[in-house]
Amino acid sequence: MAGNSRGSFGSKLGIILATAGSAVGLGNIWRFPYMTGMNGGAAFILLYLFFVLMLGVPGMVAEFVVGRSSGSNAARAYRQLAGRTPFRVIGYLGVFTSMIILGFYAVVAGWCLQFLFASVAGQVMGDADYVLQYFKSFSSDPWKPTLWAVGFILLTHLVVVRGIRNGIEKASKLFMPTLLVLLVLIIVASCMLPGAGKGVSFLFHPDFSKINRGTFFDALGQAFFSLSLGTACLCTYASYFSKNTNLVGSAVQIALLDTLVAVLAGLMIFPAAFSVGVSPDSGPSLIFITLPNVFHQAFGGMPVVGYVISVFFYALLSLAALTSTISMHEIGTAFFYEEFHVSRGKGALVVTVACCVVSVFCSLSCGVLGDVKVMGLNLLDFCDALTAKVLLPLGSLLTCLFVGWYVPKQLVHDEYTNHSTVTKASFGVFLFFVRFVCPLCIMAIFLHQLGVI
Repeated sequence: MAGNSRGSFGSKLGIILATAGSAVGLGNIWRFPYMTGMNGGAAFILLYLFFVLMLGVPGMVAEFVVGRSSGSNAARAYRQLAGRTPFRVIGYLGVFTSMIILGFYAVVAGWCLQFLFASVAGQVMGDADYVLQYFKSFSSDPWKPTLWAVGFILLTHLVVVRGIRNGIEKASKLFMPTLLVLLVLIIVASCMLPGAGKGVSFLFHPDFSKINRGTFFDALGQAFFSLSLGTACLCTYASYFSKNTNLVGSAVQIALLDTLVAVLAGLMIFPAAFSVGVSPDSGPSLIFITLPNVFHQAFGGMPVVGYVISVFFYALLSLAALTSTISMHEIGTAFFYEEFHVSRGKGALVVTVACCVVSVFCSLSCGVLGDVKVMGLNLLDFCDALTAKVLLPLGSLLTCLFVGWYVPKQLVHDEYTNHSTVTKASFGVFLFFVRFVCPLCIMAIFLHQLGVI
């Protein structure tokens, strides 16, 4: 089922937008600004860019090599290249990881949809205590967040089931430009607020006094997680690349677009936050508790503008979440319909049902199942910790070792250079990074996540 029978991206723009869309998610909109606020503004951004180029781009290209060379789903791709060696499990690990991520990620994405509709209805334009109580009441409700989470997965299903060109590529060409337009509109409004200049200055003025050992790990981890390394997403999308696609050039463009969105998110949040005296490092509660209050205060004299900005912001979050869930869904969909020789629709349905089950339990763990703990965590937090601290670093580490040391060097060279039709001067550098630098970086992330270093 390789080749044209399984579909392919129809344009270079489609490749960039779809793959960048898989990387651009909620982490870009709230985690990157939050981490930047904690770690010295532009000083953190410079470190982040360094690690994106040192770890992100080589790691992306390594997964691209596996995916395009096989032209098949992630499990088959690694199995074909690995033979009977233990490396054959990497693809299966990626499929499993992606379905767990989609299951719990849809819960948070469902919260975004709820806040979008609540913003439209004008229900979250109150003070911080009111919004906090609103969020607690909603997230612990046994039905509403669960229905939103399942609805988000079904929305994702409707895109994926239509295939690569008619589903994922078309959606990406619509969603990504819309996301960028919404970002720019909110940035313009945010930067026009009194005192907004302080926020802009904070974002682009490096404070190297805040750089410490933790800053390095934060920047390294953000670069790793932001680019969807270790999920098999990049491998799966690369299997739909044409043989003429420049893997290195595409990886650089995707990494830069992902970084641009993250920096623009900071330019959206910091001016508004500084305008009303809110700390830019207010943490994970930023998007559901702090920011609604920021919009309410900042545009208090212009309630219509505040209303519109709030709606735009949660529409932006929902789109960012959707571009990520589409890629997570496609990993499992490609696996099931190719490995079990069923239609794409049936393969997608299996993924949808399985992820809905995970999502329901994760959503309920914030309310009626809150007392159910796994290793001291509720199910939502456990799934998050399992994937972020173990499965993602493990999958990416094994991929780098696999491509760097096991896959025939000539095969890697042929994919890297498009059979010597594009520049090959940097191939030796790429191989060095994949063999040595990337594994060391990923091990550092892994040990830091586990609290060892």
